[in-house]
Amino acid sequence: MKLEPASTDEGKRLDVWLDGRLPDLSRSRIQALIKAGNITVDGNKTTPHRKVHTGMQVEVNIPPPADTALTPEPIPLDILHEDDDIIVINKPAGLVVHPAAGHASGTLVNALLHHCPDIEGIGGEKRPGIVHRLDKDTSGVMITARNDAAMAGITAQFRGNTVHKEYLAVVRGVPDPSSDTIRTLIGRSKHDRKRMSARPPSGREAVTHYETLENFADSALLKVTIETGRTHQIRVHMTHIGHPVLGDKQYEGKKGSGFRAQGSGIEKPLRIPRQMLHAHLLALNHPTTEEPMEFSAPLPPDMQTVLNTLRTND
Repeated sequence: MKLEPASTDEGKRLDVWLDGRLPDLSRSRIQALIKAGNITVDGNKTTPHRKVHTGMQVEVNIPPPADTALTPEPIPLDILHEDDDIIVINKPAGLVVHPAAGHASGTLVNALLHHCPDIEGIGGEKRPGIVHRLDKDTSGVMITARNDAAMAGITAQFRGNTVHKEYLAVVRGVPDPSSDTIRTLIGRSKHDRKRMSARPPSGREAVTHYETLENFADSALLKVTIETGRTHQIRVHMTHIGHPVLGDKQYEGKKGSGFRAQGSGIEKPLRIPRQMLHAHLLALNHPTTEEPMEFSAPLPPDMQTVLNTLRTND
């Protein structure tokens, strides 16, 4: 495919200009194609930030999907909605989203490839169809794309912060104030590269809003919404204000596996099976029809059991 900028395109970044000319591809996909040499200018390799001008000949070659060596696996999926463009699932805690070191199989991607074989190669990565992710031990609503156009449309909404994401979290202690906005940078911890920090040497802005829904003697149920989607954002921000998510072994330390509700009469610590964080609601526009859509997932049994115990023994 050969393209040529118009006079009205003068001075635009190459990746931005192509983003408007190739609506079926996300900008990150376009940038990857440029860096791989599959998009050239006047027959030569180029960069995403190159400025375009009239007379420039831009050639786009989209290679077939690379062999990702991903194996379809018959892993059950709790599907909330499915059509020709998207699949929305209620991800259970314990399910890794995509293959990585230590998790070569048994992931959501392996399950999606079995359920929908044509999703392979969507996005041109080893994460076919994956637009966003939830941590392994976070449950709840996730949306995946079934074609490149849907991938681009959903990605644009996430990038533009127009997707509404609402979580439910049980945290240690009772926040004061009961509702607030947390605004920090989030980046890699200088002490532990596997952890994120709200006081990093360098990072990206992260914005989290929380509202207390229910108080217990020494814990609380919160509704949390996020404007940004940084790695471990809610877990990092709640730890930052002194109220880590219950059961979060990575950020709560050794406390994360057990919890004693003060004044509850519980003789043994209440066992917390995993981090008490659930992606309750996701709202966005359908990538093809642009119809507003909202999806919600009920609290999973393990989190409901913890809440019931806290309520009974408060």
